[in-house]
Order: sequence, then structure tokens, then C-alpha cells
Amino acid sequence: MEWIQSKNNDRVKGWRKLQTAKGRKQAGAYLIEGPHLIQEALKTSQVMEWLLIREDWVDELGLIEGIDDDRVIQLSKEAFDTLAMTQQSQGIMAVLQIPGTSHFGLKGDRYLLCDGVQDPGNLGTLIRTADAAGLSGVVLNQGCADLYNDKVIRSSQGSLWHLPILHGWRNDQILEAIRESQLPIYASALHRQAQSYQYLTGKKGVLVVGNEGQGVSETFLQRATERVYIPMPGQAESLNVAVALSLIHISEPTRPLYIS
Repeated sequence: MEWIQSKNNDRVKGWRKLQTAKGRKQAGAYLIEGPHLIQEALKTSQVMEWLLIREDWVDELGLIEGIDDDRVIQLSKEAFDTLAMTQQSQGIMAVLQIPGTSHFGLKGDRYLLCDGVQDPGNLGTLIRTADAAGLSGVVLNQGCADLYNDKVIRSSQGSLWHLPILHGWRNDQILEAIRESQLPIYASALHRQAQSYQYLTGKKGVLVVGNEGQGVSETFLQRATERVYIPMPGQAESLNVAVALSLIHISEPTRPLYIS
């Protein structure tokens, strides 16, 4: 097992760059932290470049199965802490390869489209909810938060590895793919002609949820087959976008959903 003591080590400096979207894009890699996410990554056959262990966590390495010892690096507490992305680090993280992009296309029949969702926590929760609802995949346009942001990954609880996530595409590319798939577009919006969200139960299509402040953009509103909304008889003016999706989903229920 390799040992790195200095936080100024060149490899540590390189991994530290993975804390930014620019650094992740340049390196084609990203960091994940904690045994749960690492185990989930291994179960879903993510390509792991390195497993990084804090010096006081080495005795717990046995909790992670299927690790090639040649890929394990022990770091001093000082070096590890410069990479940690949480206040209470669990002492283990991994460097994963970002998968290569494939031809953009919608091969399933139920998708979530996130239009400019910028809060990483919301985006991760949306992905997790789409996974729980059994959707075919999630589409993120260029206005969304970076898929490999640490908060997105932690909020998704590993769901970003469970279903196809098409990200970084322009709106015109997305609309062309939807046109080719012949799927209807359902945009969440307050509008006098909008249908209540129950209208979507069991329907195939692409459900669009929008930016936290501005909602769904005109690009998708103008092309929507139908607009849907959540009736709110109480006094709240709006719902968090991730909470809204937990109510509006376009999959027929096949199993109970558990909240944690």
C-alpha cells in the first residue's frame, strides 16, 4: 500500500482539483466520499482509479470488498483532510472515472428532464426520486448543476449510477431527441389550462421540472404537450422542486416508496 504524507504532494494537488467542475472535466475523474457510496460504486461497476484511506482508518479497510490493493493509497490525516468534502469525514474516498458520453437518445418511455436546476442538493434528490419511481432516465440541460458535484452525488445516494443520466446537452439537442422518440412533453407550471398532477399517472412521456427561482423555461413550455401543476389548498406559495417531483411522477406504482 502506497503512503503519502505531504498535502503538497503532486498527486494530492491533482486530486484536490477534482473538487471543482473545471478540474473534474479536465481530469475526466471525480471524487466520492464514504464507505456507502464506494460500495455502491463498486456494485454498479464504476471504474475506480484510486481508493484513498486516511491513516487512522486503515484498520477499517476490510469493510470495502473487491478492492485491488495496488489501487489503495494511505494518506496522512493532513493530506486527506485537504481532499475531504464533508465536515465529519468518514476517512475513505475514491477517485472514479467519468464515463464517456454516448450518442444522445431516449430509448425508454418515461424520463425526467431537469431544466436549469442549479441547487446540487435538489438535483441529487431529483435523481434519487426518479430512480425510486422507476423512470427510464434523467436528462440534465446545460443550465443544471454539475452531475459530479459532491453534493449531487451524496443527495442522490448513488442513484446516479442506477439509471441513465444524459447531461450537458443543449436544449435544441434535447428537443430533437424527444421529437425522435415521439414522447409527449409534460411541463410543470402554474397556468390556467394546466392539468392537476394526477393526470400523469401511468402516462409515458418526458416530465420537465424547472429552475428553483424561474421555473420551466419558455423553450420547453412552448413545446409542452400538456402543463401540469400541484393543487395547494394551503397557504404556501410554492414547493421545493425536489419535493414537487415526489408528488408528480409518471410511473405507475409497482412497489411501496420508503422515505428516509
